[in-house]
Amino acid sequence: NFDFTVDRIRQLAAAVPAGKYGWRPAEGVRTLGEVVGHVAVGNYYLTSFLGAPMPEGLTMESEKEPDPAKLRALLDASIEHVHGVVNGLSDADLDKTVEFFGQKMSGRALLLISLGHVHEHLGQLIAYARANGVVPPWSAAQSAAGGESPGAKD
Repeated sequence: NFDFTVDRIRQLAAAVPAGKYGWRPAEGVRTLGEVVGHVAVGNYYLTSFLGAPMPEGLTMESEKEPDPAKLRALLDASIEHVHGVVNGLSDADLDKTVEFFGQKMSGRALLLISLGHVHEHLGQLIAYARANGVVPPWSAAQSAAGGESPGAKD
């Protein structure tokens, strides 16, 4: 499910013209590009609670990288990072208690939060893309095939 969701984020990030990465729906809200960067940084940040350190030099402010190509590369690297971390965890690791914003939970519960995070921002990116006239590629493909499956207009 993580891979399905981040693949759609990747597709949208590639489909949005570079000139639209600075678009924001209102003052004080993340730009389209910052949302892509936020997902990438979030992938690193959330796995840091499972013992995987954030890369040197990467901070929460890294989501504000203005170069769309660098943001897409950061997103790709963060997804591979998540795969590496998750593939390296044992059942015992997943059962360990971690503290996340004052809440104690298992590593498994933290991974569910991570999954929710990418889903939330996929929805945000769909809305941002459509507000800028960009049809999600998977939705456009369904329409071109002569029909739409349930949820294809997402």
